[in-house]
Amino acid sequence: MTIRSFAISASLVALCLFGGVAPGISSEAAPVQVAAVQGTAPNFTGIGNWFNSPPLDIAALRGKVVLVNFWTYGCVNCVNTLPHVTALHAKYRDRGFVVVGIHTPEFPFEKSAGNVQAAIKRHGITYPVAQDNESRTWNAYNNRYWPAQYIVDQRGQIVYQHDGEGQYQQMDDIVRKLLNANS
Repeated sequence: MTIRSFAISASLVALCLFGGVAPGISSEAAPVQVAAVQGTAPNFTGIGNWFNSPPLDIAALRGKVVLVNFWTYGCVNCVNTLPHVTALHAKYRDRGFVVVGIHTPEFPFEKSAGNVQAAIKRHGITYPVAQDNESRTWNAYNNRYWPAQYIVDQRGQIVYQHDGEGQYQQMDDIVRKLLNANS
């Protein structure tokens, strides 16, 4: 096999595996789509601690647009998304939009409630955060990546899912569209 044919074969395999885009890397100019991605949003389960809120239930959030944000404070990509998530929360929280952070640790030291509380304070997070130390909510969502965002519409349906950094304008557009549809 020549180097050229090897390179072409490797490119084709990569295109098939990744759909032409590396996971977590995508263009901000992607078209807005609001369509059911995964069905009904699972409830928050196995939560050890709630910060900034009493315990929440996804069914009780029906009628609101919800962003479920999986993160952990030891993940640099997660930390990079937090200013965008907190800005989205600040922009729409008075219009029926709720952010629920699901802190699911990757490493044992990230399981400390005190460390999670310090990270919440350090990053200026005022929205509810659930500590998912046993990954039960993570598993209920079939989540696989940090960070990951799921937008849930007013009927409780997951209409958008994104792994990694980016897509901030697209998320804003979807949230705005869902909120305007209910006005």
